[in-house]
Amino acid sequence: MSTAVMKTGIAKTPAEIAIAEEFDRIGGKLPGGRAVSAARRAAMASFRENGLPHRRIEEWKYTDLRNVLKESLPLAVADKATVTVVDLKAAMGPLAAVDAHRFVLVNGQHRPELSEIGALDGIDVRPLGATLKTMEEDAAVRILRSPAPAEETVGALNAALATDGVIISAARGAKSDKPIFVVHVTAGKEPRHVALRHTIGALDEADLTVVELYISAPGAIAGHINTAAEIGLGRGAQVRHTVLTLGGNVHISSAAPTLGAEARYAAFHFTADSQVVRNQSFPVFAGEGSKLDFSGVMLGRGSSHCDTTLVIDHAVPGCESRELFKAVLDNRARAVFQGKVIVRPDAQKTDGKQMAQALMLSEDAEFDSKPELEIYADDVVCGHGATCAEIDSNMMFYLRARGIPRPEARALLIESFIVEAVEKVEDEALREALATVARDWLSKLA
Repeated sequence: MSTAVMKTGIAKTPAEIAIAEEFDRIGGKLPGGRAVSAARRAAMASFRENGLPHRRIEEWKYTDLRNVLKESLPLAVADKATVTVVDLKAAMGPLAAVDAHRFVLVNGQHRPELSEIGALDGIDVRPLGATLKTMEEDAAVRILRSPAPAEETVGALNAALATDGVIISAARGAKSDKPIFVVHVTAGKEPRHVALRHTIGALDEADLTVVELYISAPGAIAGHINTAAEIGLGRGAQVRHTVLTLGGNVHISSAAPTLGAEARYAAFHFTADSQVVRNQSFPVFAGEGSKLDFSGVMLGRGSSHCDTTLVIDHAVPGCESRELFKAVLDNRARAVFQGKVIVRPDAQKTDGKQMAQALMLSEDAEFDSKPELEIYADDVVCGHGATCAEIDSNMMFYLRARGIPRPEARALLIESFIVEAVEKVEDEALREALATVARDWLSKLA
């Protein structure tokens, strides 16, 4: 087989070839010892063989990554772009006012001078890059495991190229006093490819609130970001995990939460105005009596594209999953929701429900919803739904008749549409900051 052809028979794109060549050039500079370097080479071999996902792959038919990534950007290695505390707060906007521990990365590199991690009893927060250099080799290799299924080559690409990230470990019964913000800032006048890997572990009865925030410094040029997160919850643990994508980049995100018995994982995704975003998550119920609540808001205008793909695996009995996603789309924006719920043969007493709803502000906007139920047990309660609509003209007339100008009336109706999802965020200060971000976005609608 020619080196210019993948095993699928599809010729490699210039971007795929350039990505592999970039790894050959800088692979030796990436953090980790010999075993980690070998794991990176194996991951890159998988990428070389399979390439970027494309529309012929069912799970990627709405987001053709081979078509999106037409060029390869230089990987951000030891990048020293200047970002001040003032720049950081300006980029964070209303979220800067939230009282939180703050772990900051700039162009894929941890920046201690911008970070503020206070005392955390029983909770350890450390940078991945530095840790890979010092930890036991087998443990380091395990961290680089792909959080996506084996056939997902974006996970392999992340494992090969990851420069940094955060490792958050909560001991048995430990509780975070306030949210832990993991903030990534895109900075500089040159576009970069950033690969980050996060690990979040909460042992039995631990309680964590983690917020991933992806933003851009003033004047920054957008690039490509590939993030991956592995999240483990012990018995009775609780993790509230919010991911906010606001930076205007092409952003591919993969997550793999594993829920132990009686654990609770509450995830919230908020995306606004990025070029192309693919948020994919693969939660697995590994212990009985656990609960998953997954919600999100997608705000799109211009030609932005946001794809949320969930594969929820009920592998054990007596677990509950809930998914609620709202999309607001203007101009030629496009949103995708793919939600697959798998109920294994032994997973009796499963309770699973999902809903995706879109509000269309333009005739050119597009919403694709693909809910799936794959059920192999007989004692379950599962359901799904999807709706797509325009602003209610009667409600608009009602507000206008009471003297409310049309832009304000429309903003009120849109805000009332997304509030059900935003209210899923449990931390009050974070919830109010997100509501402010949404209002700022709404205020800029034509």
